[in-house]
Amino acid sequence: MARVKGGVSTLKRRRNVLKMVKGYRFARSKKERAAKDAIFKAGTYAFRDRRAKKREFRALWTVRINAGVRALGLRSYSSFIDSLKKKGITLDRKILATLAKDHPETFARVVAEVK
Repeated sequence: MARVKGGVSTLKRRRNVLKMVKGYRFARSKKERAAKDAIFKAGTYAFRDRRAKKREFRALWTVRINAGVRALGLRSYSSFIDSLKKKGITLDRKILATLAKDHPETFARVVAEVK
């Protein structure tokens, strides 16, 4: 059986790697080894930051709810959340933050219900 040379598949693999790093700067966009390293590192950052995004949004929601609650005369975010749980109101923080930011009159009614 004749030997198969790997030129076609090697070239295809190289093209795909370089296509993934289009727009990168310097050697990372031109040299295969540097490009592979860049792809690996980008994947690591993407994985990490998908989780970090969740933390950052929860912190943002907390700040928005706290600002809305204090403007309506309650002491703090934590006492508001505690009162919500005791009253059995099951709105999550994302919804509460949206109400506080975009629909303050509705948020005021929720706070009035808790008071």
